[in-house]
Amino acid sequence: MLLNGIFPPITTPFYPDERIYWKKLEQNVEQYSRTPVSGIVVLGSTGEALMLSDQEKRDVFKCCIGAAAADKVMIAGTGMESMIETLHLTEYAAELRYDAVMVRTPHYYKRQTQPVNILTFYRALADRSPLPILIYNFPQSTGYDIPTEVVIELAEHPKIIAIKESSGSIDKVEQMVKATRHIKRPVMVTETFAAVTGRMMKQAQAAASSATANGGELVAVGALAGTAQAKPSSAAVQVIGSMKTRQKDAGFQVLVGAAQKLEPSLAVGAVAAVLAFADCAPTACYEIYAAWKDGDVNLAREKQQRIAAAATRVVGELSVPGVKYAMDFNGYYGGTGRLPMLPLTSDVKAEIEKLMENIRN
Repeated sequence: MLLNGIFPPITTPFYPDERIYWKKLEQNVEQYSRTPVSGIVVLGSTGEALMLSDQEKRDVFKCCIGAAAADKVMIAGTGMESMIETLHLTEYAAELRYDAVMVRTPHYYKRQTQPVNILTFYRALADRSPLPILIYNFPQSTGYDIPTEVVIELAEHPKIIAIKESSGSIDKVEQMVKATRHIKRPVMVTETFAAVTGRMMKQAQAAASSATANGGELVAVGALAGTAQAKPSSAAVQVIGSMKTRQKDAGFQVLVGAAQKLEPSLAVGAVAAVLAFADCAPTACYEIYAAWKDGDVNLAREKQQRIAAAATRVVGELSVPGVKYAMDFNGYYGGTGRLPMLPLTSDVKAEIEKLMENIRN
């Protein structure tokens, strides 16, 4: 499966009494679906996944997949401390037809975070997972930074297609890109080289059941994740239901998680980003990616500079409460977090408004 562009790891909205505000969650997903982001990550760190019960997680997954546009790549955050619980949540995400899962590094038992433990955890999960896997490295929160060498080994597994690297280290991004450059997997894309997933294919087939009779061709879902061989010709356009597709090669894909370092990360080989700052400013983040994709380095750097201070303060320092208030300011529903997260003071809110005044979406 191809991953490129910008993915907001959406927040989970709550009522003041901390119940999930389902209507606002649906509205946010629908609103992101109308932006140029490539997809949506549900229940990443910014989604307060650790604050939710198992049933609430399942209900959030169900709500979001139902509200999202058909052409958005949907990624479920299913990471738990044990492989078996991660697998159970991953299987549920597959039942809902999510396209991939993002699995944070287990970290609570620090003596069990040796390379052999982490390698075994992800390989065992990947061997049984019904969905492609993104490794999620977020040492600022977990206190554990997965070694580059471990990522490079895991990248060889056909079900482990990417990493969300949120350490902020551009050198690490570059090392992973260079060391995995030899990996090539066939994936299906649209005529304009946007992602095509198994869910999108099924929806296209359902919308045009006569596709085969009209000259269309069915493709194994496994080919989308790089787990099955697709047609050898990458140039030919294939009609699948109502969707025109073609084949291209994708390697192990490195996504980054620091909006203030997006442009330099792209410059060393990152292909996409999962950005909490995109929760409150999806278009501003996309503009950096689009300028870089078009080869306009100066414009990409100009767009990068525009958001640097706001992203550093709102996300890097104020975390989820800061992101949620910036969302409120920019036309999304943020609200408050669950305790122990506290509401922001009026002074901090005014600071966010000042930082965001020229980054409206």
